[in-house]
Amino acid sequence: MLSRDATEAPPHVYRDDDAGSVHSEDDTSLINTSEASDEEYYSQERHLVNKYIPSQIPQTFRRIAKWTKGPDPPRPWKIHPIFPRVQTTPIQFLNNYFPKRKHKVALLVFFYLCWFLSFALVLHKSAFSSDIPGYGSPVRIRCEDRFWSDGNGCGLNGDLCRPFENSTMAFRCPANCKRVQLLNPHAVGDQVVNYRPLVVGGPTDEEETLENTIYRSDSFICGAAIHAGFINDRAGGCGVVSLVGEKTGFSSVNKNHINSISFDSYFPKAFSFLSGTQSKCRDLRWPLLAVSLTFTILLSLFTTSPAVFFPSVFFGIFFHVALASDPPNLTDYYAIVSIALGRFLPAAFCMFAVYKFCVRRQLLGLHAQIEKTVLWLGGCWVGALNNYTFDKIPIERLTPHDIQNQPGAIPALIIIVILLFCIALGQAWALRVEGRLPRYLAIYAIFGAVILSLVAVPKMNVRIHHYILGLLLVPGTAMQNRPSLLFQGILVGLFINGIARWGFDSILQTPAELRGDAPLGTLLPAIAPPIIHMNFNLSLMPNITFEWDSPLPKDYDGISILVNDVERFRGYEDVGKKLESWTWVRKMEGLPEYFRFAFMKGSERGDYTKAGIWRAEGGWVNMGSGPS
Repeated sequence: MLSRDATEAPPHVYRDDDAGSVHSEDDTSLINTSEASDEEYYSQERHLVNKYIPSQIPQTFRRIAKWTKGPDPPRPWKIHPIFPRVQTTPIQFLNNYFPKRKHKVALLVFFYLCWFLSFALVLHKSAFSSDIPGYGSPVRIRCEDRFWSDGNGCGLNGDLCRPFENSTMAFRCPANCKRVQLLNPHAVGDQVVNYRPLVVGGPTDEEETLENTIYRSDSFICGAAIHAGFINDRAGGCGVVSLVGEKTGFSSVNKNHINSISFDSYFPKAFSFLSGTQSKCRDLRWPLLAVSLTFTILLSLFTTSPAVFFPSVFFGIFFHVALASDPPNLTDYYAIVSIALGRFLPAAFCMFAVYKFCVRRQLLGLHAQIEKTVLWLGGCWVGALNNYTFDKIPIERLTPHDIQNQPGAIPALIIIVILLFCIALGQAWALRVEGRLPRYLAIYAIFGAVILSLVAVPKMNVRIHHYILGLLLVPGTAMQNRPSLLFQGILVGLFINGIARWGFDSILQTPAELRGDAPLGTLLPAIAPPIIHMNFNLSLMPNITFEWDSPLPKDYDGISILVNDVERFRGYEDVGKKLESWTWVRKMEGLPEYFRFAFMKGSERGDYTKAGIWRAEGGWVNMGSGPS
């Protein structure tokens, strides 16, 4: 039988850190490191970390990570319409007069039919014009079309660009040609011009009559027609251009917002416009814009379904851009239609993904009809009409050459970068409120890593086209607030404009693709000071002789020489035959002449030098350094 003291003895107390047994203070022993618990190991590791890393850094990192996750629970954005009764009036009207689903479907089909017929009828009238009496049907030309090719593209003495005179052509120019300008340096005599319309010449009398308005044949035909006042830039137009042969003294005139280029010597081919041949044909892109705007606005106001709204708007705006507001540079309109159809299907696939992951999330349950129309649809039209809305920004191409050389490009780029940075901060904060910021940071980290890996590809250049910019940035707008409505519309519009106008250009391009007709960077001929014979008091015309080192440098076998921007000499070194000099006899007295030289490699030429000037009085001005 147990005593009272034994029965009232306190029970054993066990704790988590006792490891299943109780030891006295003297019952201790050393153990190997491998037998130590994980807790003790990590405790030692934390001690070492804290020894070398200030405690504030891990704490700050944890605070940032916690802040990035956003509030708990997350707060999804939801637009509450301003004046809701006013904004929902179109939907109430539709439900009152077309209450059943089949009625709404029939109305939508009728709406699509009216939209298609209206657009097709105006487009047909805009695309196809009647004959010009006595001259036949006008030829569709592009804004940058010319009668003369650069460098030696017209061959020796320009024979590949004949006829020079006694020839006419009925032509049709599209609208908005005044904005088309040179994107690479172009030589006109001793001038090198860039980032301006290529129009050489203009009126030669004080009255500025059309009969005395002459242009060099390497001018943009449509730009010259606008400069002469022959057609209207806003609507384009038709007319007849006449080749008038060799002319001299092309003047520089600032007229109709185009400042033409002067040339004080002769050129073998020039043109003018025949008065009275202007036709009533017009580029009806503005009436077509009114048609497309009307139908897209009505659709936006009277539908709340993203599955109806987005595909319809995408289809309508895509073909408006591809066929009317910014079509590809082709003279055959049927080819334009074919290209538009070919680009539509892959673009539609991209937009399906954008709709599923971005647009649907934003527009689902949105009943702010007027705000959706103004912000989303308005932004989409702003982006789709990129050739008008962003045309004044002085950045033609986002390449190092354009940024360094185009006037105003660097300040414009700085402003754009700052603006995009501020927008990105605002969108990041909005995503954090919804608790989705970590996910999107991971997505954009992947995008950035891919772009950096592409930058590392040798002998290729990364070019972010605006359709790529739209695809990259649109995921950050997948929430229902007013800024995202506007930004998503603009980005979708930029994608539409990029594909409808240019197609799926590669994000990686070769230097030759980006260079276009810019200088190649080839070796330039070194020409000795010329020998000039003025032949005073003789019946002979003055002549000038040029000499250079022979044999020619390795990889070159010939020399091309331009006189007044026309190839007048092309010679080659053969076995046992040296090419050392060339003599030119002055063609017209009292006028300067401009000489440029380039090496040849078979039929391929290198860069031409800047122009050396044989002055009218007989003096010589050496070529400047660098290519022209």
